[in-house]
Amino acid sequence: MEAWLKKSAGPGVQRATVDKPTIDDDDVLVEVKAASICGTDVHIYEWDQWAAGRIKPPLIVGHEMSGEIIKVGKRVSHLKVGDTVSAETHIVDRTCLQCLTGREHICRNMTILGVDRAGVFAEYVSLPAHNAWKNDPNLDPRVAAIQEPLGNAVQTLLPIGNTEDIAGRNVAVIGMGPIGLMAVAVAKELGAAKVFATAGGRNKTRMQLAKKMGADRVFSAREEGREAIVAAIRDATDGDGVDVAAEMSGHPDGLVTCFEALTAGGRVGLLGVFPKPFEVDLNRLMIFKAATIYGISGRLMYRTWYQVRGLLSRPSFRKKVSQVITHTLPIKDAIEGFDLIIKKQAAKVALTPDW
Repeated sequence: MEAWLKKSAGPGVQRATVDKPTIDDDDVLVEVKAASICGTDVHIYEWDQWAAGRIKPPLIVGHEMSGEIIKVGKRVSHLKVGDTVSAETHIVDRTCLQCLTGREHICRNMTILGVDRAGVFAEYVSLPAHNAWKNDPNLDPRVAAIQEPLGNAVQTLLPIGNTEDIAGRNVAVIGMGPIGLMAVAVAKELGAAKVFATAGGRNKTRMQLAKKMGADRVFSAREEGREAIVAAIRDATDGDGVDVAAEMSGHPDGLVTCFEALTAGGRVGLLGVFPKPFEVDLNRLMIFKAATIYGISGRLMYRTWYQVRGLLSRPSFRKKVSQVITHTLPIKDAIEGFDLIIKKQAAKVALTPDW
């Protein structure tokens, strides 16, 4: 089959002909009908410090997908050939302390699709049946493929153990990558009072999309600066700041913005992947502010998937969030998709199975 590989350490990916995957008794074989490029894929493509320390080439990249099951393992009974599915990308052992206590999403021995094992930028992918989420067959394959990052947005706003509601609260989403854009749409759908969004630079495409997702105000971090943004947010919230902040930029300045804009006793969800360590003033920003902080690793298995299904069942939300997919390309042109994202000319790039 055809696939996009990280063949060796260094920037880029390469197209290659590889063996079609086989499946075990508890697996399913899926023909990929749509895939999409994620920020993690861009980290791998550019080969930053995080990628260099984590990825072990050769590896088929990509993890966001939807497809059709073409073969099921002998012990699989809840899925059948012809079912349309998406992938929960965290492959878990189901035996460790975390898995046995309802925390599969942070399995001690987790491997990740397209990061630790063969990914989905290929004609076919093998999945544990446990990780195949059955879709409504009428759902657009491109939208079905972005349920995984949409789940990240939901989990960042509604993290495990949290009993607070978004409704009526002020929210800041820092970073207008695709997941940040989705988070804006989710916050508004859940009844947030005001949603403030920040984009990292002069990315007019994503700033315009943030408004379409429902942001009450969109800031350019580069043009306006952190101090001005925080002051504007506090001014718009009677001096209080936001109740909930979602860090999705993966930039140190974005993290500081989250906490400076946060009201005392507020909460922050940290999803952005930072390319390298950095210093931060814990006393001022977190401890004395009595902030509640959630590190977000994927989605809850499978509460978040049910929440995403509920959101996508609403035609207005489905129509809104689908606008995050700004480009659709044949997968043979995946390099063009990476280039569009790196040049900040696209939000989410969907890939169709045209090799």
